[in-house]
Amino acid sequence: MNTSWKTCRLGDVCHVIPGYAFKSSDWQDSGIPVVKIKNIRDDNSVDLSETDCVSESLLSQKLQKFVLKNGDILVAMTGATAGKVGKVRTDRPILLNQRVAKISPVEADHQFIWAIVSSEEYQQKFFQLADGAAQPNMSGGQIESVEIPFPPLPVQRRIASILSAYDELIENSQRRIRILETMTRALYREWFVHFRFPGHETHPRVPSPLGNIPQGWEVKSIQKFGAVITGKTPSKANADLFGNDVPFVKTPDMHGNIFILGTSDSLSTAGAESQSNKTLPAGSICVSCIGTIGVVSITTEDCQTNQQINSVVLANPASREFLFHRLQDAKQTLKNLGANGATMGNVNKGKFEAMEIVSPSNELLSRYHRLVEPMFSEILSVLRQTQTLRRTRDLLIPRLLSGQVNLPIN
Repeated sequence: MNTSWKTCRLGDVCHVIPGYAFKSSDWQDSGIPVVKIKNIRDDNSVDLSETDCVSESLLSQKLQKFVLKNGDILVAMTGATAGKVGKVRTDRPILLNQRVAKISPVEADHQFIWAIVSSEEYQQKFFQLADGAAQPNMSGGQIESVEIPFPPLPVQRRIASILSAYDELIENSQRRIRILETMTRALYREWFVHFRFPGHETHPRVPSPLGNIPQGWEVKSIQKFGAVITGKTPSKANADLFGNDVPFVKTPDMHGNIFILGTSDSLSTAGAESQSNKTLPAGSICVSCIGTIGVVSITTEDCQTNQQINSVVLANPASREFLFHRLQDAKQTLKNLGANGATMGNVNKGKFEAMEIVSPSNELLSRYHRLVEPMFSEILSVLRQTQTLRRTRDLLIPRLLSGQVNLPIN
């Protein structure tokens, strides 16, 4: 860091405001959306496509400090996504739930604070505040204690203006991804949920164990789509089993993404070989089945997973996009399967591979695949571009703060 610039505690220049503890009886399907931990995505966005709501009558004066506005900076405080930072990008009224905190700059440039706390370095610092506990958990006071570089305000604004150009490119990429996701999902729902697929008029509905379905369709178990593999973690007592050879996927690596791009851990060749028959080829579908149940992602390289994930190695690659969406829709079914009275739900391999879904004919699967596979490929390409932009931005931040990059101030 430039030695002429001071450091300060985040709490010295920002208010850190944890969200409100709503009662279980407050939740409803419509009303004012409430941002929870699950809504903060790995791409630093706040996803409002699926939110729990509370009645507008709850919006009292007492709750005004928990009302979010466009541009607010949020950080997850608990669980596997602890430390993840997101920015609100909506003008609609929304509220903040407990275990998510708002970082509100009061004596610093807002965009400068965003650039600092959204960097990979500081998201890792926030996560480490949990001290490696089984259930990561941090307090507002701990977040306030994190030290940040604090140059003069004109320098903050100059740094923010440079990094904002990257943020704008990243946001444009995220917007394109959301449009493509919406397109693939809209077609999926039209064909496979509402049964308005091409030629549906000639397919009368017939009874099935899962309700009336088009003639020629069938109810199939997940194992009929391919081999189901449950992951496993090698003994952590043997450090030689971990290394840089084989990507090792854990649930946090999947959160909020269609595709798994990069992992937080890896296995050595010896570690991978100790997991007999556990390697997944690129294009496999991973589903979290312990704890945070129902997150679905697609692998982009050969990898292995931990025991919290059941995966499908597809027999017919043309079923990939359909099964991805179908498993996303089955989140509640999976949660019900995992509800066994224990503190943490668990959908074991037997339950997962026996779970039944409504499936169309292979001809219709192939037709859907031909239409949406290019969109999925484009999403993957844009995700990789976004990943590169974010890495470049994160590499630039310390150079800007160290004075290695000349910062002319107008």
